This record gives sequence, C-alpha cells and structure tokens, in this order.
Amino acid sequence: MSSTLIIVLVLLLVVGAVLVAVGLVASRRRALRQRFGPEYDRVVESTEDRRAAERELRERERRHAELELRPLDPASRERYSASWEEIQVRFVDAPDRAVGEADELVTRLIAERGYPTGDYDDQLAHLSVEHANTLDHYRKAHEINERTSRGEATTEQLRQALVHYRALFADLLGTEPLANSTHHPSDGPDRERQP
Repeated sequence: MSSTLIIVLVLLLVVGAVLVAVGLVASRRRALRQRFGPEYDRVVESTEDRRAAERELRERERRHAELELRPLDPASRERYSASWEEIQVRFVDAPDRAVGEADELVTRLIAERGYPTGDYDDQLAHLSVEHANTLDHYRKAHEINERTSRGEATTEQLRQALVHYRALFADLLGTEPLANSTHHPSDGPDRERQP
C-alpha cells in the first residue's frame, strides 16, 4: 500500500470521526431541546455558553433520575381538583389570599408527586425535566405572589397568577383540575366569579 493511499485513508477516517462527533453533539442538542422546550433557550440565554447550559441540563436530568416520583391515585387527584375549585371560588372575596393558597396547594402537589420543595431554584431545576412547558407559568405566578406579599399586585395580576398556577397544577395533576366546570381552561377564574 502506498503512503499516499494511507494518508488518504487516515484523512477519511479523521473526517468520518469528526462528522460522527458533530452528529452526536447535534443529536444530543436536539434531544435536550425537545425535552426541555423553552427552558433550553432560557438556560442557554442565562449562561451565555451553550456547552455550559447543556451540561447544566444534563445534570438536571441526572438529579431528576434519582428522584422517586409517584403518580397520584384517583382519590388524591379528586381532592386536589376539589381544593383548586375552592380556591377559585374564594378568589372573588380575597384574591390575594386565594393566590397564596394556590401557591401552597401547588407546593403540596409537587411534594406529593415526589419533587423536593425546599429551595425554589432547585425545585425549578427538578420540575424542568418533565414540566418544562409549564415552568414559565410557575415562575410568573411565583413572581406575582412575591409582589402580593409586598402589597404590590393588582387584582388583574392576581387573576393572572391563578391562571399561571393552574397551568403547572394541571400538568402535575395530569388532568385539568376543573373537569366538570363549564368554563374553558384558558379563561382563568370564572369571569362571573371575579370582582
């Protein structure tokens, strides 16, 4: 075999290895984007380093795999749905209290499903693996709830917070909480019940 042929074969092998490596990186990136949805973009934007962001997301997957997540039994699902409906009814008379109760109910549901509830940022990281598409709702609801505790939220913002909490709540519950209700899930709290 001539030295030219050997060089050509080595170059082909190197080029092939590079193409395989690039394909693997692209495949892993696609899988992370698909799994984390909008959370992928948020993490990439916040770190400004795609490789570091992808390491962070893979680390989230690893930590998430260590959790012992539990599905809800039908009785628990029904209790949570009933509690949610009660919160929406109370919104009319005490919107700020209803939003606080929604936050507490979502936190209890998160805990019952097996997610940690101690540190808010850790909670978001764990939830992002399976609930990335509703996580931004949770962030917005939490932000409004923080303003509520300082007395800075309007009634409309409180209504939006309840709608945001409901998005994650329904995702964690695995069903729309007001299955027997006559209003559409995207309407937020019943308009006739609102102030």
